[in-house]
Formats: sequence, C-alpha cells, structure tokens
Amino acid sequence: MSVLNKEVSLLYKVGEKIVYPMHGAGIITSFEEKEVLGSMQKYYVLEISGIDATHLVPVATADAIGVRPVIKKDAVDKIYKLLSNYKEEDTSNWNKRYRENLRKMKTGVLEEVAKVVSSLSVRETEKPLSTSEKKMLNNATNILVSELSLATDETDEKIHNKIKELLSL
Repeated sequence: MSVLNKEVSLLYKVGEKIVYPMHGAGIITSFEEKEVLGSMQKYYVLEISGIDATHLVPVATADAIGVRPVIKKDAVDKIYKLLSNYKEEDTSNWNKRYRENLRKMKTGVLEEVAKVVSSLSVRETEKPLSTSEKKMLNNATNILVSELSLATDETDEKIHNKIKELLSL
C-alpha cells in the first residue's frame, strides 16, 4: 500500500458524508486517480446532495481546503436558531458586504454560511439584491440545504421550506 493510499484511508472512506467548502455537502462514492502535471493524484469522488453532479476533491489538499465531516444531527437546532435570530450590522456598501459574505462562505463553517443566508434573505425583503448577491444567496442556500439534508436525513425540499419558515419568507 502506498503512502497516498494510507492517507486516503485515514481521512475519509467511501460512504462518508463530507462538506466541500463553496460546493456543498455530499457522500463519497469512490476514489479516482488522475495524472496532473506529470504526477498521479488521488481524488474523492463526491456526489453533492441535491444536485446532479459529482466533484473531484483532491485528497492531498482536502484538509487545507477545509473539507470536513457533515455536522451531527444534534447540531442542527443550533443552525436553525441562528437562522431565525441572526441580525447583522447594516453595511450599505454592497462591495464590502459582498467581500465579507464571501469570506464567510469560504470558511466552510456552516454557522457562517447560515449567517450569509440569513443576512442576504433579510436584505432581499428590504430592497433588491445585486445580481452578485442574488447568486451568492442562492449558492449559500444550496450549501446550507445540502448539509442540513445529509445531517437530518430529510429531503432538500423539506429543509428548504424549514429555512424559509425560520426566516419568515
């Protein structure tokens, strides 16, 4: 067994539920090796919840890019509470607000993604979002739904409706 294969078995296995920051949560279906710049690289093949697509997640950098296990079911209520209670400082400068929300999304931390969903959803009820912010809200919502769905074993539709309800939309 090569060092690379040992590394794979120590991190995640086929069937595990993981989060790929900026993409969402999914289940590892297999591993693939591909030649990249002259060397063989190992990848997790990740089926993202709620979308009909697979992502190749590089094994060697998974930790550095923030790949992590899906939250436990008992942590879901904390996310729901955050969604219904989160209030952000009003930042009228959309560019600064966008950069801050993007920073939160890149962390891969579900609480931060939930803050983005909450703040942009509230802002959208007050006035129209820019095209970039609409896209970010949609992406953040999909990421949030994918992880909560896997954590609770509920459908994406049910989770999406719960989020709307909590945000009173």
